[in-house]
Amino acid sequence: MPYFQRVLIANRGEIAVRVIRACRELGLETVAVYSEADSNARHVQMADRAVLIGPPPPRESYLRAEAILEAARQTQAQAIHPGYGFLSEREAFAQAVLDAGLVWIGPPPRAIELMGVKTAARALMQEAGVPIVPGYQDDAAELDDLLHAAEKIGLPLMVKAAGGGGGKGIRIVRHLNDLAEALRSAQNEARSAFNDPRLFLERYVERGRHIEVQVLADAHGNTVHLFERECSAQRRHQKIIEETPSPLLTPELRQQMGRAAVAAARAVGYVNAGTVEFIATEQGEFFFLEMNTRLQVEHPITELVTGLDLVKLQLRIAQGEPLPFQQDDLRQQGHAIEARLYAEDPRNGFLPSIGKLERFIPPTGPGLRVDSGVQSGDSITIHYDPMIAKLIVYDRTREAAIERLRQALRETVILGTTTNIDFLQALLAHPLFIEGRVHTAFIDAHLDELMPPTLPVPPLALLIAALDEAQQRLGESAAGAAADSDLHSPWGQTDGWRIT
Repeated sequence: MPYFQRVLIANRGEIAVRVIRACRELGLETVAVYSEADSNARHVQMADRAVLIGPPPPRESYLRAEAILEAARQTQAQAIHPGYGFLSEREAFAQAVLDAGLVWIGPPPRAIELMGVKTAARALMQEAGVPIVPGYQDDAAELDDLLHAAEKIGLPLMVKAAGGGGGKGIRIVRHLNDLAEALRSAQNEARSAFNDPRLFLERYVERGRHIEVQVLADAHGNTVHLFERECSAQRRHQKIIEETPSPLLTPELRQQMGRAAVAAARAVGYVNAGTVEFIATEQGEFFFLEMNTRLQVEHPITELVTGLDLVKLQLRIAQGEPLPFQQDDLRQQGHAIEARLYAEDPRNGFLPSIGKLERFIPPTGPGLRVDSGVQSGDSITIHYDPMIAKLIVYDRTREAAIERLRQALRETVILGTTTNIDFLQALLAHPLFIEGRVHTAFIDAHLDELMPPTLPVPPLALLIAALDEAQQRLGESAAGAAADSDLHSPWGQTDGWRIT
């Protein structure tokens, strides 16, 4: 049976902080890895030990499997938690961890491989009886074949990268005349992002709802689902707000999707935490999209409505322990919502807002959780995702949770970078969001309505900025006076002689 006492976290930012906290509560030691840009990062400060693995660009640090394995060897770590992103869904890295005699806190490499190629996953799900979106896949297909298939599938349709995720390599086609250009651009993006140019076609579900189901599986044959999360509030296939329970699902549909997610996990011999993603219609149809073979960014909302700690459960499963519950033991209670707070400028195409985070004062209060990997004085750089924090709220009802999240956003203080706070507020206040009728194309369709007007700087922000400026000038004056005093003091002479 696997056993480990020291865990290396092969990641950075808020997920590294999250894993470190869970390890501490279980009495496990932690090892952080970091790039030169992250030498003073929060996860580095929190870990028991930390190892520098390279320069700031991820390909020279966090994506260097050999550097991470060497850090584990140096620190005598016995297990590796990949977090999400970076190497978390690379079956070759998972296998390398196992080959090095370490415990991989994630699913078997074979499961990652099977679910990593979307075309193979579709075929496997079809065999397992999981509903899939009508589509076409053939690695040897020519353009004429794809055009013929598109006519059979019907419009609109999606061109999708076979080996990808995260919204990359996806194009929506509404006219057959646009298919050739969509294939070309999607293929270029897929080749660049995943080093895999293969594409496939799927029917595009208009006004679809993005529903994902959290699954957990131990090594003793027990696989369960922890209900759903709705992630329909997204822009360009990137999630912005997630919630649970979904306003769309009936108890019957929730049960059907949960069973399908468990069947999907069992079909690939899944162990540990994963997420099965579906697209659902207002009429109650649902289809398999993909499986994320890792922990999700939005896992905290599942934790709040189930009372479970998913990271601790990941660690216990990796230790060889059985899950301490069966499906019938699990319940959803209350409502939870998560908003992703980014250093980005919605009025400038949502481009990242690079610079120093002069002040970050997160909100506090009951029913509120803030997951963050940054603090005042840190810098938002070009090298990494510009997420500042995840604001996660919980309340008895959806309406109360929405209001709690809006209040948390109002109380958040951020100086030094532009953020999406006003955009999030506008989204949460939109009548269709309040009614629970947001679909995956909603934000792009209503972008003008959601773009808040430019507002004056809040007085509190001005006051904090003025105090910062005054404090800085006082410090400079004091330093100048000290330097001047040294010049007129025998102790300040620099000719090599001192009075004794």
